Amino acid sequence: MIKIDEAIIVEGKYDKIKLSSIIDAVIIVTNGFGIFKDSEKLELIRYYAEKTGIIILTDSDSAGRKIRGYIKGAVKKGSIKNVHIPDIFGKEKRKRTASAEGKLGVEGIDVHTLLATFEKAGIISSERTVPPDITKFTLYELGLSGGNNSSFLRKELQKSLGLPSLLSSGALLEVLNTMMTADELAIKVCCLEEKKHDI
Repeated sequence: MIKIDEAIIVEGKYDKIKLSSIIDAVIIVTNGFGIFKDSEKLELIRYYAEKTGIIILTDSDSAGRKIRGYIKGAVKKGSIKNVHIPDIFGKEKRKRTASAEGKLGVEGIDVHTLLATFEKAGIISSERTVPPDITKFTLYELGLSGGNNSSFLRKELQKSLGLPSLLSSGALLEVLNTMMTADELAIKVCCLEEKKHDI
């Protein structure tokens, strides 16, 4: 398992599952062409491009190229790296038939080839040593979910951290784990609550 600081953009959930087995990183799924209409997801991708940089890993077919081109055009600031999988013809195990162009997508490529594509693109493992420790329960304990005031507190936290306002709780969890530890989050929330009482 290699650790990568940048957020990785893939097309589908099966790509994410495959990648998660070999790479420890934030992985964002475009849901294919769904990214064209998903302003929240695009805002999240822009955020990561500026904060950590992003890696675009789409399939090598024409649909993958369109999605890659769209993201590159939509992200104006930050760092974008491209990882290209080779043209390997075949059919994914879970599918009845091959894709229109007959090429394997990210989910169908073997792990050694996938890792080699990252190496070719000059992407190496990061030095991150602290494992992510913010969980859904952490958010609940700190009043960021499940409480009467949770929605307001979450928005205030996102604003103070410069995060997009339209984040699902799952996306927020992923982002927070790239930014801080659970202890640092607790301090941040405590400061926000004190600030609110001072007003």
